[in-house]
Amino acid sequence: MAMKTTYLVQTFSLHRKRLRPDRPEPALSEHGALKKAEIMAARLPGTAALRIVADEETGELESATILGQWGEVPDDFADSLRG
Repeated sequence: MAMKTTYLVQTFSLHRKRLRPDRPEPALSEHGALKKAEIMAARLPGTAALRIVADEETGELESATILGQWGEVPDDFADSLRG
């Protein structure tokens, strides 16, 4: 069971006065995800940098960690990562 770590930037946009997630953007490293999220936060309502650890063979999620967040992020975002 080989674990793979992936870094993502999740952005959020307003649709009908509600925050909705956009398509996640990949990043090469933890530092890269944090910097990318911080930069994107200047033009979007909210962003979050994530570290995802999953089984490389089955795709089963081991953990999802919010490394940082900027602006408006839905209240239930952290809960949604736990599944």
